[in-house]
Amino acid sequence: MIPGTPYLAIDLERMQANIARVADAATARGVALRPHAKTHKCIEIGRMQLAAGAAGLSVATVGEAEVFAAAGLDDLFIAYPLWIDPDRAARLSAMVARGAAISVGADSAAGVDRLGRAGLAGRVAVRVEVDAGHHRSGCDPGDAGEVAAAAANAGFEVEGVFAFPGHAYAPDARATAAVQEAEALTTAAAAMWSVGLPPRVVSGGSTPSYDASLGLTSPVTELRPGVSALGDAQQWELGVLAPDQVALTCHATVISARPGRIVVDAGSKALGADRAPWATGFGRLLDHPDARIVLLSEHHAVVELDDAPPLGTRVRVVPNHVCSAVNLADELFAFHAAEDLEPAARWRVAARGRNS
Repeated sequence: MIPGTPYLAIDLERMQANIARVADAATARGVALRPHAKTHKCIEIGRMQLAAGAAGLSVATVGEAEVFAAAGLDDLFIAYPLWIDPDRAARLSAMVARGAAISVGADSAAGVDRLGRAGLAGRVAVRVEVDAGHHRSGCDPGDAGEVAAAAANAGFEVEGVFAFPGHAYAPDARATAAVQEAEALTTAAAAMWSVGLPPRVVSGGSTPSYDASLGLTSPVTELRPGVSALGDAQQWELGVLAPDQVALTCHATVISARPGRIVVDAGSKALGADRAPWATGFGRLLDHPDARIVLLSEHHAVVELDDAPPLGTRVRVVPNHVCSAVNLADELFAFHAAEDLEPAARWRVAARGRNS
């Protein structure tokens, strides 16, 4: 039975097509995929990505890694510069003891030192994060050799380097971000070579930039897109995905209406509250492309549109940021087709809330 609104629904045909499209593009370029599972947090979707050829999964936290490893999806990269503590160290060691292959991020010699003092050398591998222009975490690309040498001297296997071109999340920035990422990773890889540590993995990519990255000559051996499987309003507005490729929507009901405006029962507690400065609203309606969510409360979304559907109509809302929306849901309802009356499957958001 279809649940009461709001709920998150997945169009299986679209999601599987999205997964296959990215996998085929990477295969054609000879680049491995390690999709970021923080987007969907769902064991079933992770299995589909691996079945399509992914080398493993990326996650953001030790908690997310635990969820996927427990389900047998245990080739994992924690794409985050961990500042390790005894609790996380014990949990990482336990996963490795059960057979998981875990790599972790580091962007400083001090961070590597903490990993070593926690007894993780020989248990987890290290990848050095570099700043590719997003100016979040990551060391200067030229310093990657120094961090890598510190890790190797502490007894860690150093797999290589990685970056996240998050500045691709802006209009007309995708190509530039991909070029800057390629340049940063080229410098970082050379820095590793200079200290006698050939990088086996050179990892990059985001959903907005992966396509441009595949078209460049660079040392990249792996890409880590996350949103590409499901899509969201940000990717729609950036031109990364067409509306008919958006696979996840929040089904909501029109509960109030007046000329030119409706209110639906999916607010920030269902959609998330993210709105980039360049976004045209707090979300989009998949079947009403000209509509915009102009006001968002906890349980209300106010939508401006000319041809308002009547009270009681169910609409498909595209959240701005799918990762945030999924993390607010207990389950995902998967449908073979939008018009189906019964979901084909109900999937638990298994890694929901695993933020540490």
